[in-house]
Amino acid sequence: AWALFDMINPINHGNSEAAIATYKVEPYVAAADVYAVAPHVGRGGWTWYTGSAGWMYRLILESLLGLKLDDGKLRFAPCLPGKWESFKLHYRYRETMYHISVVQTQATDDRTRVSVDGIEQKEEYIPLLDDQQDHTVEVTVPRPAA
Repeated sequence: AWALFDMINPINHGNSEAAIATYKVEPYVAAADVYAVAPHVGRGGWTWYTGSAGWMYRLILESLLGLKLDDGKLRFAPCLPGKWESFKLHYRYRETMYHISVVQTQATDDRTRVSVDGIEQKEEYIPLLDDQQDHTVEVTVPRPAA
């Protein structure tokens, strides 16, 4: 999944002078397509296309980083590269901020563990409350098998 994302990630089309000369569009905008036919192979097209950025955001947040909003609950099912140790993000729910750290470990079981403000949750989600406070969330996920 991450290898495919790397192929469509616009920043990877602007990481060298040669890539920029080929892509010819903004490397910070999700292109709707990349041409595969000569003489325009590798050239981006239809940037600022309605929906592209939104769908890329959802791909990253929901499918790859694994955050799933479900009826007042935030669930975690990340699909991370094995070499990643961790990632952090800040998630705002109405007027409440959740500071989330996701860590991959060599767990002895396959269970994802979630704690909110130091209290381990019974389920693999956090209940979202709009209490206008900052909360610290720690999520531990088992590292995928090699």
